[in-house]
Amino acid sequence: MGLGVAGVILAGGTAQRMGGGDKGLLRLNASTIIETVMERLAPQVDRMVLNANGDPHRFAPLGLEVVPDPLPEPMGPLGGVLAGLEWAKTSTPRPSHIVTAAADTPFLPGNLVTRLMEATRVSGGPAIARSNGALHPVFALWPVHLADDLARHLASGGTRRIRAYACDQHNAALVDFACHPEADPFFNINTPEDLQTARERHRREAT
Repeated sequence: MGLGVAGVILAGGTAQRMGGGDKGLLRLNASTIIETVMERLAPQVDRMVLNANGDPHRFAPLGLEVVPDPLPEPMGPLGGVLAGLEWAKTSTPRPSHIVTAAADTPFLPGNLVTRLMEATRVSGGPAIARSNGALHPVFALWPVHLADDLARHLASGGTRRIRAYACDQHNAALVDFACHPEADPFFNINTPEDLQTARERHRREAT
C-alpha cells in the first residue's frame, strides 16, 4: 500500500449473543469472518496484526501475529487500540499510523484507509468512520505517536470509550461513508440471525 499504515483487527469481544467464543472464527461461507475482514483490509495496509487475548494458537491458521491487550484488566476496544499502537511503536519498519477494524464486520469499505488518511492529514489527529449519521469508533485511523498518551490515559483511569477519547481529547475527524439500506459497509455480526444475513449477502456479492 505504501501509506505507512498498519492494520489492527480487533477480536477481543466475548460474543455473548453468539454463545461465547471467537465469533470471527465462525464460517461466513467458504472462509471465516476474520479471513473475510483480512481479505478486504489487506490491500489497504502495509501489514496486519490481530488483537486478541487468551491462547494465541487458536488463530494460528490466519498467519497473523497476535498482540494481546497490554493492561491486566479488560479495557474494551480502546485497550485493543493501545495494543496496536504499542506494537506499531516498536515494529520495524515503524508505521506512521494504524487503522483499527472489527473482526466481525466483513463488508468494511475498500477505501476505508485512503478516506481516513485524507482526513487525518488535515487534522493531524485520529479519524473515525461514520455512516448515516452513526459513528463507528472501532473503524478509525490513529497516529502512532498517540501510544504514550493513550497508555497514560488508561493507566490513570480515563474514559474507556473510543469516541470520548478520540473526539473530546483529540478532536478526531469524522469521515462519512456511503451507506445503502441493504449494503451497510459497517454491518457487524452480533447474533445468529446477523450471521445468516451476512452469509446471504456475502453469497450475493460474490456472484
